[in-house]
Amino acid sequence: MNIPQHVAIILDGNGRWAKSKGMPRNYGHAQGSKNVERICEEAWRMGIKYLTVYAFSTENWNRPKDEVDALMKLLRNYMKTCLTTAAKNDMKVRVIGDISRLDEDIQKRILELEAATKDNGGLNFQIAINYGSRDEIIRAVRALAKDCVDGRIETEAIDETLFERYLDTRGIPDPDLLIRTSGEQRLSNYLLWQLAYTEFYFADVHWPDFTKEELLKAIEQYNLRDRRFGGVKEVTDV
Repeated sequence: MNIPQHVAIILDGNGRWAKSKGMPRNYGHAQGSKNVERICEEAWRMGIKYLTVYAFSTENWNRPKDEVDALMKLLRNYMKTCLTTAAKNDMKVRVIGDISRLDEDIQKRILELEAATKDNGGLNFQIAINYGSRDEIIRAVRALAKDCVDGRIETEAIDETLFERYLDTRGIPDPDLLIRTSGEQRLSNYLLWQLAYTEFYFADVHWPDFTKEELLKAIEQYNLRDRRFGGVKEVTDV
């Protein structure tokens, strides 16, 4: 089986999963957080080298304040847990998104986590926090424009390769496979530039119920595509 080098996941359905069990939405977020750890381990065992998850979007600030506060508390706790998990699994962790809106203590924990794991040789794990792809592209354009004004970049030199150096995902290969859980079929402002040639897989299960077996199903569907630059075609002789 051909294992994708980079898998991106939209972690959807935590709240609906909790509601189906008669529990508050925050319980679903907590269980979803625990599942991230399990899937990280399974992904690395399968041979996946990069895993990028959508944890908190720029639009998530519009949720009810008590839910946002609970998510921030969960994020604080997860940064501690992730440090331990990363050390155990030799995992390299990187946060993408604009962390400047987060509380200072969370920013500090993110920077400490990235510094502590930067030389690890296992799974490259990217967490999108306060991330929105349009926001990412606008920030990249502003930084590039400033470098042009300051004379560091000639406009004639701007191409895709140069522009990608200004994105949050610089140095990370584009995803081969995108998975979204809970049956929703939209990108929700996630990695719009990076997903140009990515295969999409939509799972009907909510994120807390997404297992190793579900990940294998997604990879099996990925293998039913003949990937080539400029497009894909279905494989008919499998």
